[in-house]
Amino acid sequence: MKNELSKHELEYLDEYQKKGYCCNFLFQDGVLLETESKYAYQPEEIFIVAHHRYEGMSNPEDMSILYVIETGDEKKGTYLLGYGPSGDLEAAEFFKDIPEKNYSANADIQKLT
Repeated sequence: MKNELSKHELEYLDEYQKKGYCCNFLFQDGVLLETESKYAYQPEEIFIVAHHRYEGMSNPEDMSILYVIETGDEKKGTYLLGYGPSGDLEAAEFFKDIPEKNYSANADIQKLT
C-alpha cells in the first residue's frame, strides 16, 4: 500500500529529500540558481518531475506550488513558488518558460513512494 501524505508542503519536501531531491534552488536575476554550485539554469535545462499545488486552509490567498526538479546535469532538488496575489510573477514566468516536453507525464508523488 502506498503512503498517504497530508497536503502540507513540508511532508512532501521530506519525502522527496529521502528520494535524493536535496539540492536547493533560488530564483534570482531571471535564472534558477543552484545554491551550492551557484550554477544558473535556464528554463530549457530544467525538468519537472512533479509539482504539487497548495492553498492555505485559513487563508485561500496563501497559495504555492512545490516543483520537484531535475536538471540537465543531473542535479535533483525542489523549489517552492508562491503564487496568487502575493506571488513572485517573475519566477512564475520562468517556470512557464520551461518547455512542455520537460514536464514529466507522471507528476504524482504517490507513485514515487
